[in-house]
Amino acid sequence: MSRTPALPPAILFDLDDTLITAHLHPREAWHRAIDGLPERPERLDVPGAASAIHEAARWFWSDPDRHREGRLDIHTTRRRIVSRGLSALGVEDDGYVTRLSAHFSAMRTAETALYPDAVDTLVALAGRGVRLGLITNGSAAEQRAKIERFDLARHFVHVQVEGEMGFGKPEEQAYAHALSALGTTAADTWIVGDNLDWEVVVPQRLGFHAIWRDPVGKGMPAGHPAKPDRIITRLAELLEE
Repeated sequence: MSRTPALPPAILFDLDDTLITAHLHPREAWHRAIDGLPERPERLDVPGAASAIHEAARWFWSDPDRHREGRLDIHTTRRRIVSRGLSALGVEDDGYVTRLSAHFSAMRTAETALYPDAVDTLVALAGRGVRLGLITNGSAAEQRAKIERFDLARHFVHVQVEGEMGFGKPEEQAYAHALSALGTTAADTWIVGDNLDWEVVVPQRLGFHAIWRDPVGKGMPAGHPAKPDRIITRLAELLEE
């Protein structure tokens, strides 16, 4: 039988792909979205289009400045990505770009769900005296809608949304503000999330104990410099040793 580990005074959680999930396999999701939307351009190859959009997304999100601007207006960004991907295939159809982007957004919203152990883990941690914070990037409207949909705010002492604050991860101000709201220090706080830069590299530099959330068990990307203090696939592992 496992022993309960020593827990910290506070834990900061990421939201997307940490507590909730939609599309952990984006190429496959784009394939389903294209395949499920009628009246697509003639001779459009579904697997090829899905791959082209996926590569356009990888390019877009690879730049920190584009990333910050894009996540604060995800619907415009999604149209830009779809347009870039399809243009690479010689498809120029603004109407289809708009329809496909909206269809994908609706599909993603419908498929977004809490991880099965998320609420039980949060309740157990709070019950053991851990002060919990939620720190998420993205627009105020998009992120608050998710938080309200899954009734998450009640589990946290502090909820911090980039679009409401005017700053977000990996800006040091974002972590400092969350610590101040929790009344703790980095040395006394764990941070849990799926982004190796935002929830491991930068927080470790600031003194956090950084836990990488790897929900599908894919393992560390080859060549990435991050060295998480711990890797978990299930949130309940925070309560296990």
